[in-house]
Amino acid sequence: MTRRRLLLVFVSTVTLTTLAIGVARARDVPQVATGFIAGVLCSETFVSGLDPDGVLNETQAAMPGAGLLSWAMDIRVDRKAKDVTVTLLGLGRSRAVYRDGYGCHMDHGEAREWPSAPPSPQQPALLSDIAPPRVVTPANPALAAALDRAFAEPEAPPFRRTHAVVVLKDGKVMAERYAPGVSLDTPLLGFSATKSMTATLIGILVRQGKLALHRPAPVAAWTSESDPRHAITVDHLLRHTAGLALGSSLQASLLSALEPVNRMKFVEPDRAAFAESMPLETPPGATFNYHDGNTVILSHLIRDAAGGSAADVLRFVHRELTGPLGMTSVTLEFDSAGTPDGSSQMLASARDWTRLGQLYLDDGLVGGRRILPKGWVDHVSTPTPNAFVGIGAGFWTNRGDSFGANYRISHGWPRDAFFAKGTLGQYVIVIPSERLVIARFGRTVNWPPEVDGVAQLVSDVIAATRGE
Repeated sequence: MTRRRLLLVFVSTVTLTTLAIGVARARDVPQVATGFIAGVLCSETFVSGLDPDGVLNETQAAMPGAGLLSWAMDIRVDRKAKDVTVTLLGLGRSRAVYRDGYGCHMDHGEAREWPSAPPSPQQPALLSDIAPPRVVTPANPALAAALDRAFAEPEAPPFRRTHAVVVLKDGKVMAERYAPGVSLDTPLLGFSATKSMTATLIGILVRQGKLALHRPAPVAAWTSESDPRHAITVDHLLRHTAGLALGSSLQASLLSALEPVNRMKFVEPDRAAFAESMPLETPPGATFNYHDGNTVILSHLIRDAAGGSAADVLRFVHRELTGPLGMTSVTLEFDSAGTPDGSSQMLASARDWTRLGQLYLDDGLVGGRRILPKGWVDHVSTPTPNAFVGIGAGFWTNRGDSFGANYRISHGWPRDAFFAKGTLGQYVIVIPSERLVIARFGRTVNWPPEVDGVAQLVSDVIAATRGE
């Protein structure tokens, strides 16, 4: 066979293979698209108590390309049954169902009885009250102006759509503001800010000796030493360097529906099992690739360590974290297998999100009790090599020399800041040098990054609170 013919055969084979993969992934697009909308509407209608029409309009406006499919969607919110069903021209159908105490989950038609959520045991919070039971208006005019700017809208889209801002300094709320329809008690969906909650729970298990950061992750599917995935550690999963071939979760757009990680989230009933079944794309530890599958596997480890069921997870979380911190508004959501979706599905009030940040500002201690292992705060904020966005182990970070860190610093962020970050404008920012925690939640496009106004908010708050 001539060289030219070999080349043609090679190109044809690659092209056909690529098309086959594209077609296979394209089949998932209707269910991914309907699943995302059903899940967000269910969570923010039945957990947050928001207006579903407003949620839908803001979410679609914040996602490039969503309008290409949204016109063809039939959306039904059943307040009596507490479920949301979304269909797309008969090609895809998704149903998200609310269960008291467990939030919403995607219903894949399996016959599963959800037991009653365990009651939260009565225990005094170790973290002192951070605010009175009313909205704290800023006494400082410069701080009031900072909040004015955070909620101000440009004359033309893309709009900011800020829902909540809370400024916590030295463990006390100095200022907060909420959009119409949102209150200081409204549980707000964190999207990927939830990953930092998962990293916190992993830290607790490391302190308890139930997990080790740098040893092979105890995943049953990877126990054979001949399996190259056996080399994946808990820290690889935290830092998104495990190497599993699941695509990327860095963008919220129509195109991202083609990624295998979104099949995991919206098509597969057992998300962790799907993620754990994937082959390696790169050797563990070699390459940074941010996707939800890493955190879903960590969530599976948390479920197993807590006792094996969703109810066990809730008991563990309350006993070890939310109870001591006084976080009373937290809802964790689960998949059909009873594994928490620690990649994106925690809801909590903006105040409670700042309580999580305060734990990190206090080096993992609350009321003299060590919640996180010594050195954990430094570990999560230590940059992951070659992570261009600037990310550590479950938190984003401004330490190191990444493109993302340098970009943020050039726009007014301090070098020592690290933060939980969720798509469409969710932030919990910890700034040790300023003794600050800043929470900002909204529904904003991801690009360009200045649209959400967070860099301006950070620099404004620092300037307004220095010397306070």
